[in-house]
Formats: sequence, C-alpha cells, structure tokens
Amino acid sequence: MRSVLRRFALAALVVPAAAGVMMTASPAQAAPARAKTAEQILQADIVRLTNEQRTENGCPVLTVDDRLTDAARGHSAWMGRTGEFSHTGRGGTNFAARAKAAGYARPSAENIAWGYRSAEQVVDTWMHSPGHRENILNCRSKTIGVGAVYAQNGAPYYTQEFGY
Repeated sequence: MRSVLRRFALAALVVPAAAGVMMTASPAQAAPARAKTAEQILQADIVRLTNEQRTENGCPVLTVDDRLTDAARGHSAWMGRTGEFSHTGRGGTNFAARAKAAGYARPSAENIAWGYRSAEQVVDTWMHSPGHRENILNCRSKTIGVGAVYAQNGAPYYTQEFGY
C-alpha cells in the first residue's frame, strides 16, 4: 500500500487562497533543469495524451506554457534529486507558489507521479484516479506544463502543471 501511495499522490488541489503564496529563491535555485531528448519526448507525449483525453471528454486542448513547463521540470528535478515524492517542494512550496515564481499568474492544479516507464502508463494511471482525472478534465484550465525528469537512479519523476 505504501508503494501505491508513494507512486501516486492525489492532486485535487484547486487554487483558492494558496495561489497567493510566493516562493523566494535565488536565480540558481529557480532555474529549471534542462530537458534531455528522452525527457522532451516523454513531456510532449504526456501533453498529447492529456489533450486526447480532454477532447474525448468535451474539453478544449491545452496550450503548452513554458513557464508552467519550467515549474513542472523544476519540481520533478527536485523530487528526483531528493527522493521526496510530494506536492510540497523545496522550502515548503506548493504548486501555486512554484508556478508564480516561474512567472505564471493563474495556476489551477498539479498532478505528480513517479516510476512509470511510458507516457501512456502515467496518463492512464492519472485517468483512473479521481483527483488526477478531475485536474486533467477541468475544462476551465487553458494551459499546461509537463516535467519528466530522470533521477540519477533512472527513475522518472513526473509533474503536470495546469493554468487558467
């Protein structure tokens, strides 16, 4: 059970008051990890599969936003580096604070996962989880950023950020 919980954190977070929290970090701390080719492919596949799910369920496609991608990659890199698997990141930040620190004003939700070996596996798993599914199918969200980062041990960490 712990393994399932560790691999999967429900992200039924919608931004109410948390959106006002700001993260303070030096430019070096805030810099996103550079995407490698395999990571870029995973990220693009996750966006494509997410948009397929949205259109099948009556929602418009999401547009990739580089600021949300930076926030997502930074959080995935942090999880991979520290071995932490949580919506709470460096310095106690939440997804809204990370998105705002990256310059995105209206974050809406976050999904995270780790260990899945393909975009199909991670999106399928999110779609079978009520909280993650709700985030993906929130038709009010307009933008997305995905971070897929491999830890030194080879485990992939995923963060999906949504914005209004």
